[in-house]
Amino acid sequence: MTPDTKVDTYASLRIPDFRYFVMNSFLITATLLIQEVVLGYELYKITHDPLSLGLVGLAEALPFIALSLFGGHLADRRDKKRILQWSLLVITLGSVILYAVFQPSILGGLSQTAQLATIYGVLMLIGTAKGFYSPASSSLKPFLVPRELYTNSATWSSSFWQTGAIVGPGIAGFLYSGLGFDNTLLVVIGLLVLCFLLITLVSRKPVPVSNEPVQGFRESLKEGFRFVFRTQIVLYAISLDLFSVLFGGVVAILPIFAEDILKVGAEGLGFLRASPSIGAVLTLAIMTRFPPIHNAWRNMLLAVAGFGVATIIFALSTNFYLSLVMLGLTGAFDSVSVIIRQTIMQIFPPDHLRGRVAAVNGIFVSSSNEIGAFESGVMARLFGTVPSVLIGGAFTLVALVYIYIKSKALLAVKLV
Repeated sequence: MTPDTKVDTYASLRIPDFRYFVMNSFLITATLLIQEVVLGYELYKITHDPLSLGLVGLAEALPFIALSLFGGHLADRRDKKRILQWSLLVITLGSVILYAVFQPSILGGLSQTAQLATIYGVLMLIGTAKGFYSPASSSLKPFLVPRELYTNSATWSSSFWQTGAIVGPGIAGFLYSGLGFDNTLLVVIGLLVLCFLLITLVSRKPVPVSNEPVQGFRESLKEGFRFVFRTQIVLYAISLDLFSVLFGGVVAILPIFAEDILKVGAEGLGFLRASPSIGAVLTLAIMTRFPPIHNAWRNMLLAVAGFGVATIIFALSTNFYLSLVMLGLTGAFDSVSVIIRQTIMQIFPPDHLRGRVAAVNGIFVSSSNEIGAFESGVMARLFGTVPSVLIGGAFTLVALVYIYIKSKALLAVKLV
């Protein structure tokens, strides 16, 4: 495809299975972010401790990291749709338990210590389910559209995901203010049931057959790692996202900015949480017509550089509107790198390895959101909120320079 080739912008959305898939992606993203925002705000009101916010990320990340590789192994050998359904049931159960934790009439009024321990335990349960859900979802997506639509589908799936990431935080503060914490959790449970129904509408896809000899679990996992580490464009794409999210992410400690620095409360927190995704969706709307895959590696490096700079400016801002703009720019730059990375992850892995490669990607990228949340909480406690974000933005730029030096040959790689 050349830059002048006419593309059917809505080609992927004309496929019913893909429509159900991205509608679920939108809904589960929005739903879990609603839960994350209101739970984080409630925890900070209870504890006034940045570390309590960081532990939310760590509680989800540990089981995710521990089980994601096994989840990828299963996704390559079992019915991906069934894995998604079971994972959603477990996530829904976790939300039901969270609701019960805050009901004295159900659990008899837990002490604060017991309440916090139960909350973090439930988050570990949800992280366990995500360890199976994430590789199954990522490895199912390429089977829903023909190969020539991989870039188009990557753009649309990113758009639906990012729209969910706008809607979730954007309405979380209003739900919290209007319905209260408990009733918001009931809304979350209802939306998770709808997610289950959407996945049920996706038709089953055959499990890919490999001509390679049957392998044990350990050797199967090694094969996924070997593919990632010997395929430079995959390895460096994952690494760029890892460092930018791990060090440059500020989402986990936004309640502190909302409450103590910008002083905008729960509703302001909703706008702050939604800003990165608003920037992302506006950018993705442009990307559906002008995909960033020509000179892809150059575009990815520039996007991560912009992400780091916007993060540093956000850290220094004491103006609510400037902070919103900078968070919006982090989302805009991140969306460019997401499209490029998702296209890479669909083009390069062979079908029989997709689940394991997605699992490796999940460990180094998806879990970096949660580990990054923990890192943000720890750094904010040790150095203060603003210095911790400045340090994170600076680390992102240092990592970018290193990867640029190591990956110059990839500037010549053409994805189309």
